[in-house]
Amino acid sequence: MKNLFSNIKGDAFGGITAGIVALPLALAFGVSSGLGPSAGLYGAIFLSFFAALFGGTNTQISGPTAPMTAVSMVVIAGIIAANDGDINKALPVILTVFLLAGLIQVGLGFLGFGKYIKYIPYPVVSGFMTAIGVIILVTQILPAVGYYPKEDMPYVETFKPQAEEIILENILKEEAGEGILVLEDFKETINRAESISQDDILKESKTLAANNASGVLGAIKVLPQALRNISWLELILALSTIFIIYGFKRITTAVPSTLVALLVVSGVAVGFGLDYRPIEEIPSGLPIPNLEIITGFSLSSLTPYVFTALTLALLGAIDSLLTSVVADNMTKTKHQPNKELIGQGIGNSIGAIFGGIPGAGATIRTVVNIKSGGKTKLSGMIAGIMLLFILLALGPVASRIPAAVLAGILITVGIGVMDYKGLKAIPSLPRDMKIGPLKISSEVVIMLIVLVLSSLWNLVYAVGIGLIIASLMFMKKIGDLTAERSDVKSLLKEKAWDDEVDFPERLKEEVFIKHIKGPLFFGSTSDFQQLAAQIPKTASTVVIRLGRMQYMDQSGLYAMEDVLVDLRKDNINVLFVGLLRQPQYMMERIDIIPDLIPKEHIFTTFKDCLTWIKANVKDKH
Repeated sequence: MKNLFSNIKGDAFGGITAGIVALPLALAFGVSSGLGPSAGLYGAIFLSFFAALFGGTNTQISGPTAPMTAVSMVVIAGIIAANDGDINKALPVILTVFLLAGLIQVGLGFLGFGKYIKYIPYPVVSGFMTAIGVIILVTQILPAVGYYPKEDMPYVETFKPQAEEIILENILKEEAGEGILVLEDFKETINRAESISQDDILKESKTLAANNASGVLGAIKVLPQALRNISWLELILALSTIFIIYGFKRITTAVPSTLVALLVVSGVAVGFGLDYRPIEEIPSGLPIPNLEIITGFSLSSLTPYVFTALTLALLGAIDSLLTSVVADNMTKTKHQPNKELIGQGIGNSIGAIFGGIPGAGATIRTVVNIKSGGKTKLSGMIAGIMLLFILLALGPVASRIPAAVLAGILITVGIGVMDYKGLKAIPSLPRDMKIGPLKISSEVVIMLIVLVLSSLWNLVYAVGIGLIIASLMFMKKIGDLTAERSDVKSLLKEKAWDDEVDFPERLKEEVFIKHIKGPLFFGSTSDFQQLAAQIPKTASTVVIRLGRMQYMDQSGLYAMEDVLVDLRKDNINVLFVGLLRQPQYMMERIDIIPDLIPKEHIFTTFKDCLTWIKANVKDKH
């Protein structure tokens, strides 16, 4: 506690500055997610405070981030669509998924998974971050030009036949659930269908229109309609915001350009009484917990989203720990990854209970905090309190911010979040892979697969597929390298190791020496299994030198067993030299030692082995 108040002035200034920087982004990410600006603000307040209090990175400022919002947007749209477009009906399920994601993060922290995040390959992260930028950039074009598919009545009308079909389908499902035989009691179906109003059909049509226009592909599909229905005022507001954000940075970086753009453009729009579209109203007063998460909890409604919650948890973990590394580099400190995950999980869980969207450690806000003097956890807690103060004091004022301004802010976020370092490296990466006549880089292939699948299909599955492909390519490379180093050649052709130089010339026909120079695992077993085919017909003894085989997996273990069984059938003696602890343990588990290799055939040094050979191997050739 003493350390917490050791830098009050610096932490106060850092926290207040970071809170001000977080405000426009929190509002923008809330709007982008589909739950409204208050959800972004609530997420920022609770996550910033509790992640700082319980986390393992002293200077970290947490809140809604671009990657977390992009995934949340997909989750929210899917759950709303599954609940007939009714956000109030869908909200408890959405918040329960966010709560579960937070609890999973806490679990990951307690299980010590923080240290494993670093093993995610760079091409997967690079492709994902660029895809996040593309998603945010493309999806914000529509609000930037003032086009909202749900309000374009000619467009909504095109979904009327599909809406009627879905409504009828729902009636039939209801009747089936009640045990009504439709064909025998068709009058009941007609009665129920007649009770459907035009408003019900319109509502369903609007939901379908919004779903069809969601995501990158949806936004591209409706772009022609959007361009035909441009609201020039909204477009000017969005472009002015983008211009000020980039232009003000050239004047000074002491004041956040995002905040300047928000205040200037909103001030002009309100001051001149322009007929613009404001953001949704931000509720005044303290945030209240959404108790429907508990009272209306249903395991069946949550089950389809468990994998999604896990993805959110892992993404938040990666996002936060990458920011922690940035903070470490700037402050010359060392964060505690598992404690950080617990803090993030607690923050996201509490945020979800109060209706906030999930987030993670935010790099720009953390950098601003450090540069403004923040050194302890107090800075992150003050940032959360600052946002709460803004909510209570300025909620009604913030509700008058133009929606186009937040769209402009998000467009700059989308441009900024892309991984330009990874994109620039594409031409220079080694082309280690052949597809038909083309030679390309496997790293580039992984990055492009993740980028394309994330942008056009599904963020969650894209990362999973990227990780699987990256893992398979890594296994192949390691297998190839191991096979290359541990090539199967007889002693006569292979360069002898130093302690083999004095091997008796007369016994070279009878003894075959095999060097294994790396792990024996599933990527290298096929080459090892060729060993028996390489042994000269004259050999009666095989020496397998294992001093450089540090590791053996189950595939390697059974490959070794197969080779030893074949050699025993041919009455060939096998001697092990330099067997290390892990491979020995594996071979003892399935009785290769002592059933196939007796203890007296295992030697610590080649000198001991040579003594045995001289005493037991006779010169026959």
